[in-house]
Amino acid sequence: MAVSASTEFDLNAPLSLVMEVLLDVESLPDWSGPHKSAEILSEDSEGRPGRVKVAVSAVGITDEQTLDYTWTDTTCTWDLVESGQLSEQHGVYTLTDNGDTTHVKFDLTVDLKIKMPGLLIKRAQKTAVDTARKGLTDEVKRRS
Repeated sequence: MAVSASTEFDLNAPLSLVMEVLLDVESLPDWSGPHKSAEILSEDSEGRPGRVKVAVSAVGITDEQTLDYTWTDTTCTWDLVESGQLSEQHGVYTLTDNGDTTHVKFDLTVDLKIKMPGLLIKRAQKTAVDTARKGLTDEVKRRS
């Protein structure tokens, strides 16, 4: 059964800076606790990350995942290609330009191949939301 998590928040930074952080996929381990490594395997026609391999560890589960990223001027989307622990993953950062600030909407849906207790699933959802909010906020502040 797929589970979803989402959050919305505002950052005191221009959209261009927030997108710069998201495009720097290889820096994920610096600001996203669950990410242990991130390697760009291929780029799209505009030189942005396309296929990415990540190692992730959350709620006691370690996994290597291959993800396909797609980009617009205001979105960063990824979908699972291959994983040892997940059968589905779809994530989206949607950015809204408010001048000097940026509104961020984060949505993540995952489906595990294995059954997990509800408490662990809730903890994983909280970790994802906290990382999206706190990790991205801290990294944007650090770069501004």
